Amino acid sequence: MKLWLRSILIALAAWLALPAAVAQPIRVGIVTFLSGPAAGPFGVPARNAAELMAETINAGSVPGAYSSKGFGGNPIELVIIDEAGGPQKQVAEFRNLAQRVDLVIGYISSGDCLAIAPVAEELKKLTVLFDCGTPRIFEDASYKYVFRTGAHATMDNVAAALYLLERHPNVKSIAGINQNYAWGQDSWTDFEAAMKALRPGIEVKTSQMTKLMAGQFGAEISSLLASGADVIHSSFWGGDLEGLVLQGAPRGLFSKHIIVLSAGEPAINRLGTRIPDGTLIGARGPFGPFAPDTELARWFKNAYQERYQVSPNYASYKMTQALLGVKTAYEKAQKAGAARPTQEQIGTALEGLTFEGPGGPVKMTLGKGHQAVMDVAFGTAKHVGGELQIVDVRRYPADKANPPEGVKSEAWIKSGFKSR
Repeated sequence: MKLWLRSILIALAAWLALPAAVAQPIRVGIVTFLSGPAAGPFGVPARNAAELMAETINAGSVPGAYSSKGFGGNPIELVIIDEAGGPQKQVAEFRNLAQRVDLVIGYISSGDCLAIAPVAEELKKLTVLFDCGTPRIFEDASYKYVFRTGAHATMDNVAAALYLLERHPNVKSIAGINQNYAWGQDSWTDFEAAMKALRPGIEVKTSQMTKLMAGQFGAEISSLLASGADVIHSSFWGGDLEGLVLQGAPRGLFSKHIIVLSAGEPAINRLGTRIPDGTLIGARGPFGPFAPDTELARWFKNAYQERYQVSPNYASYKMTQALLGVKTAYEKAQKAGAARPTQEQIGTALEGLTFEGPGGPVKMTLGKGHQAVMDVAFGTAKHVGGELQIVDVRRYPADKANPPEGVKSEAWIKSGFKSR
């Protein structure tokens, strides 16, 4: 009897010594391009950032407010899948992924985001879009389980128009070459409308809409050269962006016209001085060469460079931003009393959240608190000592480049950027 009682007491003491809750891994689905023309310049840098951040978050080695381990003490495990294949394939992949993970962070293509968002809502799976720029996601629909921690493309193209006219105030005509799907269509619509609002009487010479990832643009370049436009706008990304530069520059496209690349920053690492002098370049926010001089920004750039021997581009910054946003929301929900928050509790914490990313403050203020806004920056490419530098950088506050809550981007621009 004494032996039995002693055993019970020892067991009870051991049980009381256990922590109140045992840390359980949180499985995070990551979706980004791992194959195809968008992988090298965009998808793989995003994956690299996800892997780096998962390791450093779990180790508690991210500086500042992010120094606690994991998501609220729970380690994160990544399940990474390829975004290649188009919207129909991605919907099928998402349905499978949703059964295996606690939440999803992903999607570069606007077409994929538009297809995934209603499915995520149907499955009640917390899904954070880390990039995909079309403003239609939250301007045309309302979601409970879907968020986007990166700003949408209206910001890019309004800022592009502002920067262009500051640097080249005498332009009289514009033309465009953009991909013929949501991202390219919306980008051109916003840029054209912004130019007309800022410079009434501006002439639109031509708008070339190309098949996504066509890769060859001989006929379109000929049309642009023949147009006589002062300015050519492009929201090309991935292999199409590189193709435009490599095919257009030798034919004089960049020397005969002012070229505006609203998402041009990822090409800097890969093309360097093959990007001609004078090209106007954006990074879809304050990323890459436009990143602020903060402890978090310096740490991220150095950690990424040390591991991958190349500077992070905006895809890397935006993936990092998404993970830090979810970590912030998870731990906010914990502080509200949820030891292991549900998807709904994380979502409630993410709505309207303000947090710090490697590009600076991120404010979830649009789309009923589901859509982020940020400051944005543009600069000009210049060859210095055999290297490409970004000079004449100009920054625009988030409220100058984004519509107010409840107002669609197109209507806001056409109103002359009225705050309400």
